[in-house]
Amino acid sequence: MAGALDGIKVLEVSQIVAGPYCGLNLADLGADVVKIEPFAGEGSRASGSFFPGESKGFHSLNRGKRSLVLDLQKQEARALVHRLIAGFDVFLINARAGVPQKLQVDYDTLTRFRPDLIYFENTGFGRRGPLAQRAGSDAVAQAYSGLAAGDSKVDQYGAPDIVSATAPADYQAGLAGAMGICAALFHRERTGRGQYVETSLLQAALAVQGTRVSRLPVIDAVTTDVALARMREVQAAGGSYREQIEARGSLFDTMGRAAARLWYGGYAVKDGGVILGALTPLNRDQMRRAVGIDDDPSADPEFNSMDPESRKLVDATLARMRAIMLTKTMDEWVEIFNREGAPISKVNFPEDVADDPQVAAMGYMLELEHELTGPERMVGPVVFMSDTPTGSTRPSPPLGRHTDEVLREHGLSDAEIAGLRACGAVA
Repeated sequence: MAGALDGIKVLEVSQIVAGPYCGLNLADLGADVVKIEPFAGEGSRASGSFFPGESKGFHSLNRGKRSLVLDLQKQEARALVHRLIAGFDVFLINARAGVPQKLQVDYDTLTRFRPDLIYFENTGFGRRGPLAQRAGSDAVAQAYSGLAAGDSKVDQYGAPDIVSATAPADYQAGLAGAMGICAALFHRERTGRGQYVETSLLQAALAVQGTRVSRLPVIDAVTTDVALARMREVQAAGGSYREQIEARGSLFDTMGRAAARLWYGGYAVKDGGVILGALTPLNRDQMRRAVGIDDDPSADPEFNSMDPESRKLVDATLARMRAIMLTKTMDEWVEIFNREGAPISKVNFPEDVADDPQVAAMGYMLELEHELTGPERMVGPVVFMSDTPTGSTRPSPPLGRHTDEVLREHGLSDAEIAGLRACGAVA
């Protein structure tokens, strides 16, 4: 069976995470994604490489694609893209604002050759405004959007830190791009018109923290504004970054939900750690029974978590919880909470999850064979569909592996390919 995007051809000019992840999602849905790379290869090929031009990061974000090597600094290569684009449905690029125009692969230029083209662009800060030309990355987006400070990230030296286990702005931008492209393809199917689709790392970082960034004066006046006033007082006095973070307080403090920390968050246990994930009053009741606490003050419907005296009661109960949780192992607590139907998980390390029984049962990993580096298991598609398969079985491409193949498919003769190679436009 063919994927839902079978027959859709995508030309990708991207590197590192956001753009490649967008293209990966389209490939998993069945699209033919051709990745244009420079002669030295996309930047992530060399980052942590274990084999010339091959890295784990590149393999994970670029499986399902074909590699076409062009030097877009040369006019002959840009003219080639103008010729090729007529045979593609989608063009995607992630770069600093203005780079597509410099390379003559911007929306206005390419739609002269393919009027119904779906064009996706991801930038750091967006195309307008005072920061449009500023370089961006996931770490920069985390800092600018408030994501790093919102998660109270401070390193051992008291300096700002980032969410480093993943790249939240990058992955959100890539997923948003794939969603926008699919919607634009659907719209084109109905109307015959292509369109420009865009996001930015800043936009994506804001989207994942909507509750924190959005303003609602009726509640902010007694929660967020109070926390910010404390923080700004320390800031004005020359306090350190760590002191500012401590004065502002945690997520539960700024949202006026300090009592929620009891049943939604992490605890150390005998052999590691667990996370509790109560979202409802029922969940919290289940957890109270599981740990044997029947006098939790926050269980009272009249409990006011914003009262300073209430916070003292919460802190005392939190200390009891910490002591109780240290009496058993991860597996013991998981069994006890599961009997009550309460949401809990032991804290796994990502390096172990590929072999997890639940992950295996759901088929979340793909078994692939790379022609240069052999067998590999990669994280598979982010979605399954009942009538159309997802998850490309093609591993990431060796650099330039499909250059001649793609050019021949789009009508170039061997003589033309040789000429482009001779002038340095094609590797």
